[in-house]
Amino acid sequence: MGRWLRFLAAIGLAVTFVGFAIAQSAAPTHKAVTSKRYCQPEIGFCFRYPSTWMMLGEVFGGNGVVVAPEQKEDRALWDAITVALVAPAPEGDEEGPGLDGIVEQSAVAMREAGQNFVTLQRQERAVDHKPAQLLKVQYKEKTSGRDWIEELVFIQGPENEIYSVALKCAPQNVGKLEPAFAELLRSWALPEAEPGEGEESEKPPAKTPSTQPAHN
Repeated sequence: MGRWLRFLAAIGLAVTFVGFAIAQSAAPTHKAVTSKRYCQPEIGFCFRYPSTWMMLGEVFGGNGVVVAPEQKEDRALWDAITVALVAPAPEGDEEGPGLDGIVEQSAVAMREAGQNFVTLQRQERAVDHKPAQLLKVQYKEKTSGRDWIEELVFIQGPENEIYSVALKCAPQNVGKLEPAFAELLRSWALPEAEPGEGEESEKPPAKTPSTQPAHN
């Protein structure tokens, strides 16, 4: 009797082991997320964004671009991220606006374009080891009646020029888009870096009138 119990126990153990092995072999392998890489040809800042996203075109006179996931609505209402040089380096004795000045100017512009304007967050941080400030706001756009959240990070360059990385999206989509926004910020760099494994380089299409970048 004891021998049969030991035999059944051995069979049970073998079945458990085989089942575990099958489960392990059947476990899905997670494919590495690829990204596209863009470098502004004249200014030189670079960043990565999801390979499934589209580049909508140039903004700020070619000093920036807009990227976004494909959406069903009119492009003027698309959630998007704008990356650009928004204030060039001051010349001679000229004083640039600085981070505080740019943040205040942007807040005024968004307050004038919308209503029910609320500042959700303002924070000092660093991007690519450079001083930066985050401004996150919510408002209702007067022209479209659309509710927006804008999350703007302004970065001060080595010659006191100011760059901007700005997410503009519907409030219900913030949680879905903030991870991509954070990854783009982590990849933003000066000067240009060489592309890494699993990345694709892409040039922006010509600027299109329908592109609506985030306010900066």
